[in-house]
Amino acid sequence: MPHYLVEIFWSDEDQGYIATVPDLPGCSAWGGTHTEAAREIEHAIEAWIAACRQSGEPIPTATAQARQAA
Repeated sequence: MPHYLVEIFWSDEDQGYIATVPDLPGCSAWGGTHTEAAREIEHAIEAWIAACRQSGEPIPTATAQARQAA
């Protein structure tokens, strides 16, 4: 699986950490802690990619920035 850039930030509105993947539109996860959000986004990435495979959509490549950070 490609290594995607993951952004994690605190959300006052959600009272937790939100993790997003800029290369995968709509791919996000919530966690009560930074670590929990990081763990949950891995599951979300897997599900996002599985949905692409099932629908026949191409799987986006990771940005150069994400590959360097991995």
